[in-house]
Amino acid sequence: MRDSVVTPAWRKSRRSNDPTIGACVEVAAIDESRAVRDSKNPGGPHLAFSVAEWRRFMAAIKSNDFEL
Repeated sequence: MRDSVVTPAWRKSRRSNDPTIGACVEVAAIDESRAVRDSKNPGGPHLAFSVAEWRRFMAAIKSNDFEL
């Protein structure tokens, strides 16, 4: 049996299309985790989080817990 390699389906936020910002991240679901990478460097490294960590992070963003 062969091990299969899954190619992540990276997606950008629909809010990231503003060319004046110039900074964007992409997110992908990889197995039971979520990954984030710099859209300007798709071949570079990515950060991976468990689904629970990702949900806590997103909840914190939506609650304005960060000064962005």
